[in-house]
Amino acid sequence: MDPRRLELLLELSRLGSMREVAMSMQVTTSTVSQQIAALAQEAGTPLTEPHGRRVRLTPAGQRLAGHAVTILAAIEAARLDLDPTATPAGTVRVAAFATAVRESVLPAVRLLAQRHPAVLLGIHEHEPDEALGLLADDAVDLALTYDYNLAPARFDRSLVTQPLGLRQWGLGTPAAQGHVTGTALEVFRRFADHDWIVNSRNSADEEVIRTVASLAGFQPRIMHRVDSLELVQDMILAGLGVGLLPAGRPLRRGVVLRPLSQPDVTQRPFAVTRRGRSAWPPLALVLQLLGEISGLTARAASRTNSEYPLATSRGCGAGRSAALALSRTG
Repeated sequence: MDPRRLELLLELSRLGSMREVAMSMQVTTSTVSQQIAALAQEAGTPLTEPHGRRVRLTPAGQRLAGHAVTILAAIEAARLDLDPTATPAGTVRVAAFATAVRESVLPAVRLLAQRHPAVLLGIHEHEPDEALGLLADDAVDLALTYDYNLAPARFDRSLVTQPLGLRQWGLGTPAAQGHVTGTALEVFRRFADHDWIVNSRNSADEEVIRTVASLAGFQPRIMHRVDSLELVQDMILAGLGVGLLPAGRPLRRGVVLRPLSQPDVTQRPFAVTRRGRSAWPPLALVLQLLGEISGLTARAASRTNSEYPLATSRGCGAGRSAALALSRTG
C-alpha cells in the first residue's frame, strides 16, 4: 500500500473532511478523493461512506487507519535509522506551558549551549490543548503538556508520552484565614463559601476543583479565570478568592498553601512526540535532557519545600537549580 495514501486516510480519520485534508496536505480535494478511492481498491473494501455533507470512515477504514499509525511510524523510524550515529544538529521546535518553559526548557537551552551548541530550541508558549494541536499539525516537534491525577488526559494513539515527574499542588488562600488542617475534603469545605480562581486557557484545574468540591459536598463558585500563577496569588491577596497553586514555588507574603491529601492533587507533566519521531538525534537528546532536568527539579523542589505551606521567595527556582547541578556534572 502507498504510504502517501495511508497518510491521507489517517488525516481523514482525524479531520473528517476531504476538503480539510486537502488543505492540511496542500493538495486538491479531488486528489484526496482519488487517492482514498485507489486505497480502497487496494484494500478490496470501501473505506469511506457518506455522512451528511461530509464523509466518515467505515469500520474497515477505521481499522486500516489504526494500522496506518504503526506503518507510517515504522517508515519514519526506518528513515531515521539510516544514520543513527549522526551528531545531533538542528532546531527542535517545542511548544510548552509557561512553567515548563521556565523550569525545563530554559535549563535545557543552557545545557545545550554548553554541550551541544549545534542543537537549538525554538520555543512556543502554549497550554496543553494548543500545544497538542501544533504537534498534530507538525508545526512543532515536541509538546510539553500536563494533566492532573484527578483530571487525566487522553492522548491520541499517534502520540508517544514521556512522564516528566510529579508535582504536588495545594490550595492557595489568604494567610489571615488561620490554621486549617485535615484532608483535602475538609480543607475545601473550610473555603466552600469563597469565590474560586481557575485557569483561563485550560480546564484541567477547574475539573480538579469541581471533583474535590463535589466529594466535599458543595458546588464551587467559579468567579475568576486567569492565566498566570503570579496573578492568582495577587488576586488571593486582594481577597478575590482561593485557587490551586503548585508546591515548591515562592509565595507572596500573606498567601498560604494548604496541603491537600486524601485525595492528593498531583500535576503530571509529559513530553509528547509524534510516534516514530523521537529517534531523530536532536529530539532524542532534548528528551534525554528533559528527563534529567525533571528528576533534579523534583528533588530541588522537595528540599526547598518539605513543609510547603511555608514556602518563601528566597533562593533560586527549582528549574535553575537543576540546570546548575547538571552543568556541574556534565
